[in-house]
Formats: sequence, C-alpha cells, structure tokens
Amino acid sequence: MTPKRIVVGLSGGVDSSVSALLLKEQGHHVIGLFMKNWEDDEECTARQDLVDAASVADRLDIEIEAVNFSAEYRDRVFQNFLSEYKAGRTPNPDVLCNSEIKFKAFLDHAMALGADGIATGHYAQVRQVGERFELLRGADTSKDQSYFLYRLNQAQLRHTLFPVGHLRKTEVRELARQAGLPTAEKKDSTGICFIGERPFREFLQRYLPIEPGPMKTLDGRVVGQHQGLMYYTIGQRQGLGIGGEGEPWFVAAKNMTTNVLTVVQGHDHPALEKDWLVAQDLSWISGTSPTLPALGSALGSDPTRGQTPEGQLAAKTRYRQSDAPCTLSFTAPNEMRLEFETPQWAVTPGQSAVLYQGEVCLGGGIISI
Repeated sequence: MTPKRIVVGLSGGVDSSVSALLLKEQGHHVIGLFMKNWEDDEECTARQDLVDAASVADRLDIEIEAVNFSAEYRDRVFQNFLSEYKAGRTPNPDVLCNSEIKFKAFLDHAMALGADGIATGHYAQVRQVGERFELLRGADTSKDQSYFLYRLNQAQLRHTLFPVGHLRKTEVRELARQAGLPTAEKKDSTGICFIGERPFREFLQRYLPIEPGPMKTLDGRVVGQHQGLMYYTIGQRQGLGIGGEGEPWFVAAKNMTTNVLTVVQGHDHPALEKDWLVAQDLSWISGTSPTLPALGSALGSDPTRGQTPEGQLAAKTRYRQSDAPCTLSFTAPNEMRLEFETPQWAVTPGQSAVLYQGEVCLGGGIISI
C-alpha cells in the first residue's frame, strides 16, 4: 500500500482515536484535526474533547490542528434545525452535519492542506466497484452509522476512509487499551452538542416562541395541555403529563394550523402505525443527480414502472430500527413513496427514510408525510 497523507477527524472519542492509530500503523502520514462546531462551550463538552484529542495525538506522535467550523455549522445545520422544528417536524441534525460539515467543510479544509483523503471514526464502510463507490453498513450492526451518512456523494466517498468500520466496538476499545490511548475507556457522547446538558425545552425556548395548546384524543376530547407542538414528536410517551387509568399515552399527530396535539392510548394503537410514507429532498449515493433515469439505473429498476423488483429493498425510518422490506415508487423527480410489507411504528416527518439493498446504503430522503 502506498502511504498517503490522511487527515483524521479527531473528536476526542475512542473511535476516531483508534482510526488514527490504525492509519498510522498502516504507514500513512496522519494528521489530526479537531472540529469545533459550536461556540457555547459552557453548555458543551468541546473543551474536554479537545484536551482528549490532543492527548491522543501526543500519544500517537502526530500533528493536530483545531479548526472552528461554528459559522458553517450555524448556517448549514442549526438554521435548518430551527426551521424544521418551527414547521412542526422533527429533524435529525446529525445527517446534515455529516453531509455539510464533516464531509464538506472538513473535507475541503483537508484537501487545502494537501491531503489525499480524510478519515473519521464512523461505523460504516466504503467499497469501490469499478469507478463507483458504495457506502456499506458497519460490521457492528449495533453501532452501524450508515443511516446518518446517506446524503454523502461519490466525490465525498472517493476521499473518505472509515478505519474502524470493519470492527466491533469491543474490538475498538481493546485496540485503544493495548495502545495506551487515553480515550480507551471514555464514554460515548450522546445527543446534540449545541444542546448540551440542558433540558431540550429550555434550549428551544431561547430561539422559538412558546405556543401552548390542547391535547386531544382522536374523537376530539381534551385530555391535557401541551407546551408547544415543537417540543413533541410522533410516538413520544414521556413528558405528556396525562394521568388517569389505562395504557400509557403517546403522541399520534401534530396540527400546526389548529395547534392541536393528538394523543392516543397504547403503544400498538393503529394511529401510531403507517404502511406507507412520502419523502422529499432525495439524495442518492450512486449518482450526482436525483433524476428518475439516474435513480432507475442506480436501483436496477425501470423508473417508468415506478417500483423495484420485489424483495430487494428495505428501509429504515429512524436510527436503530430493523430493516423494513418495502416497495419504492417515484411520485415526482425529488419525491418518493415507500410502501411497507408491515406497518411501521411512529413514522415521523422531518426524520430520514434511508434505503438499503443488502449491505449497501442507497440513499434516501426527508419524510414529509
């Protein structure tokens, strides 16, 4: 293998630390880069993460640079996050952060440094087939992060390595221990950095107005008051504040026009299940344009027929969900409809519907209905 100049996104966690370790052991010239994506350090762990990343770089004897992408993050990710919540949807900022920051702003910066490519600690894999690059699931199915990477394109994947994608998390931690990395036992980060340890509602109140309203059953009976539709998501059980007997209450729908939150009792209530969805703002890994002919070629189907061969496609409508066999049809150049063999629970507008063929992540879109 010809040694390459690889810039590794060192986050201060064990996965990126081992990624740098493995690349150095392979003989590459490794440079660490710590991305600062949010300015409010009091509410984030950024300071400690930078210390940990620098400690790893010191242990591995590699250079490290800290770069502030907070302006790009605010413009490309955070503003979208706020507008989606304001519209009553539940966005996934990790998806946009990956496509706009970690694999765009970061990649551009690395290329300007003369890098041959970048690497991150994501649990995913890249496979080259001829001149094309495929995104594969991570080998550790419990940690697979391909769902969050479905908006990557060929240019991004061409220059990207996922050094730990073929490993299980337990193996990654063991490698870190053997190498004496200071992040070997560090707990995985969870949640969104810009929210930090604060309650979610408290954070949103700083940016969006509170608009309380009624909680109603499907037959129109008022059973409580909500604190603002933006604070609730489809399938939510906690924080509703509805007492009484019977099964737990769940959020089934939000009406932005009437400001009504519809709730139902029971996890398996029919109102919480859907056997179809529509998604827009499509993004396909195998092609540079979401046109129907390109999609048909990428998926191995005839777009004029509007569906792929039976049994070939599966989708996830949320992270960690099991694959759901489905049929794909195109209702517009940038819109698709998925029909599922079995109803899916709590399909949520704003979240991503991501398509797979076996181990290959094809792409997906943002759920609209």
